[in-house]
Amino acid sequence: MALPDVSYSRRKTRPVQVGEIVIGGDNLVVVQSMITEETHNVPAAVEQIIAMHKAGSEIVRVTTPNMAEARCLEEIKLQLKKQYRDVPLVADVHHQGSDIAVEVAKYVDKVRINPGLFVFRKRVERSVDYTRTEVEEEIEAIEKGLVPVLIACKERNRAMRIGVNHGSLAERLTVMYGDTPQGMVESAIEYIQICERNEFRNIVISLKASRVAVMLQANRLMAQRMAELGMDYPLHLGVTEAGDGQYARIKSTTGIGTLLAEGIGDTIRVSLAEDPINELPVCYDILQALGLRRTKTEFIACPSCGRTKFDLPTVLAQVKSATDHLPGLNVAVMGCIVNGPGEMADADYGYVGKAGGKISLYRKRDEVKSGIAQEDGVSELISLIKLDGRWQDPPEGWRTTELVSSAGPSGRIKSSISLTPK
Repeated sequence: MALPDVSYSRRKTRPVQVGEIVIGGDNLVVVQSMITEETHNVPAAVEQIIAMHKAGSEIVRVTTPNMAEARCLEEIKLQLKKQYRDVPLVADVHHQGSDIAVEVAKYVDKVRINPGLFVFRKRVERSVDYTRTEVEEEIEAIEKGLVPVLIACKERNRAMRIGVNHGSLAERLTVMYGDTPQGMVESAIEYIQICERNEFRNIVISLKASRVAVMLQANRLMAQRMAELGMDYPLHLGVTEAGDGQYARIKSTTGIGTLLAEGIGDTIRVSLAEDPINELPVCYDILQALGLRRTKTEFIACPSCGRTKFDLPTVLAQVKSATDHLPGLNVAVMGCIVNGPGEMADADYGYVGKAGGKISLYRKRDEVKSGIAQEDGVSELISLIKLDGRWQDPPEGWRTTELVSSAGPSGRIKSSISLTPK
């Protein structure tokens, strides 16, 4: 019996080209991250970009806080092509960013601007409300600074991310809407409308917050407002400043995964206060858990109980060690016959414990071999996978670890597996 479709339909968005990668449209959800090396240290920046890309960061972001570092991007791009390959790069532009953004557009594939800081104005005296004249003057100042950037991006076919952060919302928006998701959305809409008035639509939008509830509400509201206004721009998802360790991963997964499950989101970054390379497995695990990308073997295993017929953690580790180099395969390890066949209905292969130190092997719901001694279970599972023509030998003396992804000209992602010695 076919399982019911419980997924949300994905929000329809326009495709936005970022180098060889395409965000949005019918393309896979794109994974990206940001280096921590200083941009003016070109050799170190290049080395980290290469490491991040090899580990699965399909787009890499680099900070450009001043004009000197913006100009370093030319050499970074040249060295990447010389030493490795062209990597899709994003330049992160914040304070008073018009001149810097125009400069980086010469070298990178996408320019990220922060609406709260792009044209920074702070009143000497803060009143309750902004007058219509004050609002119009500020939007006019934003447009004056943004138009040269749009021209530079159009000339070179660059993309732009309008990246609104909850913690750096412009004072005017905070006064008008409070410290709310609505203020974040209105900030993004203002910039989008300026872009559209100037015939620029190669845009990605992000609304990030360190609190998951704010991030969720802002992105849901943004998707709703864009639908009302006939806008179809892709959304970049992330819980910013998530921290480190397990809780940071849980926060990021809760925010990003919830929205992706609702069909919202086209590219993601998990922001950890750790080596940024640690962000990438979390991104790919979120996508795998939702069935949006398959980059490794999917294992299903029961939590164990008094009915379990073997040491389940040990057996699961043995099965994983033998088969974790088979991306796209679903393998279930179940401790007993009670729930095994039903609970592992989605699995391609099942390894189920029975009484008397025996196990049975299943192909989906069908038992194909029983009475197997536990010590022979893993080798018999491998034999069954080989019989079905679904086995691949890892290189001699090597085992699988991390994902490596690359993309062709269409932006479609081709996934492969990085291997390290045992």
